[in-house]
Amino acid sequence: MKDRTRIAGGRRAFLSAVGAIVPIARSGFAAPAIRLLVLGDSLASGFGLPHAQGFQAQLVAALEEHGLHVVIIDGAVSGATSIGGVARLDLVWDQGFDAAIVELGANDAMFHLDPSLMEHSLNTILDRLADRHVKVLLCGMHPEADYGPDYTKRYLAAFDRLSKRPGLIYDAFFLQGVYGVPALNLIDGLHPNEAGIARVVERLLPQVMQLLREVRPS
Repeated sequence: MKDRTRIAGGRRAFLSAVGAIVPIARSGFAAPAIRLLVLGDSLASGFGLPHAQGFQAQLVAALEEHGLHVVIIDGAVSGATSIGGVARLDLVWDQGFDAAIVELGANDAMFHLDPSLMEHSLNTILDRLADRHVKVLLCGMHPEADYGPDYTKRYLAAFDRLSKRPGLIYDAFFLQGVYGVPALNLIDGLHPNEAGIARVVERLLPQVMQLLREVRPS
């Protein structure tokens, strides 16, 4: 979710940093770290925030508090659409990961892309992850602009069909409780601030913990 004039710069930045790892360098964990891919857009990459305030860093800290040792493979970049997510998945395979959070679709709506293309791209991503037995939490999205009832219906229906894939953990709206709340967003009204990200992490934490425990039962 970023204005069109800045997307090219974001893509260049991604190509120079793709596959970056957000490590946990703390002692006290007996088991090896679970490697978690975050494949997303600016919402998951922490647009407009210092690294420590972004989604990935706050999620790692929250999981650590619950005794889960996680290393995040950063596959999130501002401006990404679902089509871009397919290409980025190829770039991060060699990093190796046990589970994935897929957070894409906001920019598809922002650019008014056909929801059927978004659904196809997300199915491609999910198929590839399933082929490698990677457990997935898929985060849904709502279109932030009013493109009319037909577009909104088709967009939400695409995610509804995706949510029914077997073996998938699904969250219907990544920004639930945060979108449209001024105190929880940056001045652009589209991206969560530190408090907004904290709210997202708090709400998603049970599902993320479920995801990771499917990889490594407690």
